[in-house]
Amino acid sequence: MILETGRLLLREMDFFDRPAIAAILQDRQAMYAYEHAFSDKEVNAWITQQLQRYAEYGFGLWAVADRSSGTVIGQCGITMQSCPDRLVPEVGYLFRRSAWGHGYATEAAIACRDYAFHRLGLSEVFSLIRDNNYPSQRVALRNGMSLRGRFVKHYYGMDLTHLIFSVRRPGALSACAL
Repeated sequence: MILETGRLLLREMDFFDRPAIAAILQDRQAMYAYEHAFSDKEVNAWITQQLQRYAEYGFGLWAVADRSSGTVIGQCGITMQSCPDRLVPEVGYLFRRSAWGHGYATEAAIACRDYAFHRLGLSEVFSLIRDNNYPSQRVALRNGMSLRGRFVKHYYGMDLTHLIFSVRRPGALSACAL
């Protein structure tokens, strides 16, 4: 177990979680900010990438389970992302649609932010969010983040505008002046 909150457990994902992770990544509505649902091959690559992140950085996107049932309802964690020409630690989150609107993403994101500050010693964390993904933007704001800028990310053959949100550890100077 990496983190526990009042309602959630966050732990490293593995291929035993594939059905739950695939249910999110292969749901076109849940993946609207990515502009496509993932193929089986892309789901496998996604999980493999998280395993590589755990080995390289000691963190990545973690499986998020409902504490009462143990059911995996999403993923949330910290990944290193390009912003726009440097790597920054991003708090990212993806949840199945039935978990939307219950505050799970905010609860998990706040726990990840605090983990980044207090366990990893980071001075600032980011969320890089599509400009049309209003629910994720609201999560970032509830996570104490402020809008810092925007950039265009080339993904899946498209240029997609992303907003840059960040929050600094109290007393810390900005690690990335944007």
